[in-house]
Amino acid sequence: MHQTRFFVGIALLALSAGGCGLAAAAPERDVLVPAEPTAIDFVDPATVVGLSTATITNEDDRSRYVHISYPELADAPGLNRALRADAERQLRDFRAAKSVNGDYPRPELNVDWQLAARSPEAVAVRLRTGEFLGASWGNSTRTFWFDPRTGKAGGSTALLGGPQALDRLAALVKEQLKGRGPQVERDGVRADPGEFDSMAFNRSGDLVVEFDDCQIGPCSLGRVAVAVPAGRVAPLLSELGRRAQESVREAARSAPPAGPTTTPKTPAASPEASSNRAGSVNCARTKCVALTFSDGPGPHTGRLLDLLAAGKARATFFTVGTNAVAQPGLLRRMSAEGHLVGNHSWSHRDLSKQATSKIADSFRRTDDAVRAAIAQEPTLARPPYGAISKDVRDVARDLGLSLVGWDVNSRDEPGATASEITDRVVRKAHPGAIILMHDTNPESIDAIPGILKELSGKGYTFVTVPELYGSAAMRAGRLYESGNQQSRKQPLT
Repeated sequence: MHQTRFFVGIALLALSAGGCGLAAAAPERDVLVPAEPTAIDFVDPATVVGLSTATITNEDDRSRYVHISYPELADAPGLNRALRADAERQLRDFRAAKSVNGDYPRPELNVDWQLAARSPEAVAVRLRTGEFLGASWGNSTRTFWFDPRTGKAGGSTALLGGPQALDRLAALVKEQLKGRGPQVERDGVRADPGEFDSMAFNRSGDLVVEFDDCQIGPCSLGRVAVAVPAGRVAPLLSELGRRAQESVREAARSAPPAGPTTTPKTPAASPEASSNRAGSVNCARTKCVALTFSDGPGPHTGRLLDLLAAGKARATFFTVGTNAVAQPGLLRRMSAEGHLVGNHSWSHRDLSKQATSKIADSFRRTDDAVRAAIAQEPTLARPPYGAISKDVRDVARDLGLSLVGWDVNSRDEPGATASEITDRVVRKAHPGAIILMHDTNPESIDAIPGILKELSGKGYTFVTVPELYGSAAMRAGRLYESGNQQSRKQPLT
């Protein structure tokens, strides 16, 4: 069993020391540390009723990698439309961009999100974009604000009272940037809505203005942010801005007081994740296949679970960490109904491009999210896009994770019809097959009844991935693409 890790929750902080992306050293035990003024308290999405996650991906396009995730709120259709339009715009721009390094490493677009505010007065979604075109990652943020009173969504400048307020804010930001050092280009700050596209309030009501990498200084600075004091920004705010500022303050006042920073105790080990029906099928004597679903949970996962229950089929779900923390109830349902929950990284970035520390952090954070939901430790991981390097193998081995690929690709990308997906899976299925599907695509869910009917009629039983291997237990750090590969020799590193 791999070592358990402490789950720290989803009330995350976007930090920068001096606004330039340098994290402070870890505090000593029982020492209070002043709050970083550009830190934003994010809302736990699991507490928001009616929230689900939408995903746009082109995982089957091996020339470019795309994974865009954003929230959908049942009571904010205007915000949902704005987020969808922005996702589609980013995808168009990325497809039009040219790689600066040929076809490898593959260009990649990754967008995830956080809730910067959620109240009857204002809702804010902060999108975080990473783009890789062959040289290095570029990172940017945009924050959309939604007014529940009017039903309208807009960019961050909706918080301001108009062009003159933006001019004055730009001057205040330049003033705040004094003393940041010669690398910060104060003269690069312009009263342009496109540059002031990520703004939110901290718990004191100060307006946090974030700039993208390379926007007002060298890319090596990373995140540059400024906190404009609440009193100075108040005259510049629109009605929405004033309500948003007060709602964030009120949320901070209502939150439990923060105590001294202490070193958490290591929790008791959780059991390794397994199907509660594991062992009920002997795949050495029965024709078994493993349905696997990546990228969720999403808006269609609940319907998928209904269909699997009706067909008495079990599956393996490889969940993205940011989606897992938003909808832990779906993970609990998966586990309770005999399915297996695995790890699909935190935000679906290509791990083969990452340093070992970032690979480990991505797997660990997702393990923690799954563990918090189902009280079990994942033992399986599927690297995004199936991209595996020696570092990915080594980290997976150290964390006790077996790597899972596939040998039957349903090719259920957007645009594929349910009948095409069904035909492809039924035609390619074989005993021991690991079938790749996605629970973020409605056509994939529509294909499930046909897949279950056709393959059941051929004598197949649907099991979780480890059951394909029976007593030949899966080993950490190894890649498993089919139940037929049990004896194939593989390096462990």
